[in-house]
Amino acid sequence: MPEEPAPKAPKAPETAGAPEAPDDSARDTALDGLARAAYSLSAADARLRGRATRSRGALSLTHARALRVLADEGPLPVSRLAAGTETTPAATTQLVNGLEEAGYVTRERPEHDRRSTLVALTPAGRERHRLRNAALLESLERLTSGLDTAEVETVTTVLRGLVELYDEL
Repeated sequence: MPEEPAPKAPKAPETAGAPEAPDDSARDTALDGLARAAYSLSAADARLRGRATRSRGALSLTHARALRVLADEGPLPVSRLAAGTETTPAATTQLVNGLEEAGYVTRERPEHDRRSTLVALTPAGRERHRLRNAALLESLERLTSGLDTAEVETVTTVLRGLVELYDEL
């Protein structure tokens, strides 16, 4: 009689070779750290906004976003600037008032539609944007110098996820 083949070894689970799942308590601790960092980021933004309202020449992140949107897109009506800065039109009007007072923007009436108003960067506003953006990029480079490009992209994904989370809360 022919010999029967040896029984096959059981198949390894699909996760063979994959990293082990993290210990639940370690993940909970890491998520708690992330939540605390998110609260700290929110508090730092509030402090920055406070300095921007108390210190002449200081820019909040919202002010800086407005300058960036105008530098990227050119003169815009307040409603489009509001969309670009992710603020309400009423808040954007206040924002524009402050930027205009600082000499960074002007309000212009287009020749083709004298009823509308466009917000435009002044040369001083363009220069302030350039300097602020350069400082931000330099700081981000220093902060992420130990990370490779994929890790920086992961951090970006997490920050964008926090934006969505904040909008849901």
